[in-house]
Amino acid sequence: MKKNVDFSRTDSKRKKGGNIIPALCNIFGIAILVGVILLLIPITVPKFAGYEVYNVVSPSMEPSIPMGSLVIVKPTDGPELEIGDVAAFRGGESVIAHRVTANRVIEGELSTKGDANEEEDINPVPYSNLVGRVERSIPRLGTLMSYLTTLLGKAYLLLVISCGVMFNMLASRLRKSRKT
Repeated sequence: MKKNVDFSRTDSKRKKGGNIIPALCNIFGIAILVGVILLLIPITVPKFAGYEVYNVVSPSMEPSIPMGSLVIVKPTDGPELEIGDVAAFRGGESVIAHRVTANRVIEGELSTKGDANEEEDINPVPYSNLVGRVERSIPRLGTLMSYLTTLLGKAYLLLVISCGVMFNMLASRLRKSRKT
């Protein structure tokens, strides 16, 4: 005796259950892309708003600005700085961020000191070397930023973006194959 099997019920279950893998691929792909965007916001948005972004490579401002922080610098004229502000200025080949201890407007220079340093900086900072006022610092993000600006960092970032796009493409193809 043959039994009649109802395949329509199994197929409908298969179709409903088959939507979870494309949905997970889509969610995972979107999460990757959103993660990359969120990672790049503190690095790119300030530049569009006219700010400068730097990585802190020295512990001279610890604990207020730890080494490896990302600092966001607003271009500012020297006379606008007040005692206690953190100024970013060119010192040789690098940009230094130290606290203003005196602003001598007539001489057109600043006296500065790193928070972790015992003494004021030896040389005053002429206004011509001033980059601006440090508006914000984000711990650890400076180290990541400096890594992402290397060739290898850019390659990894591109690879991660590609993975996010491929997960979304896979979700689309899985949905199409389920419909046919």
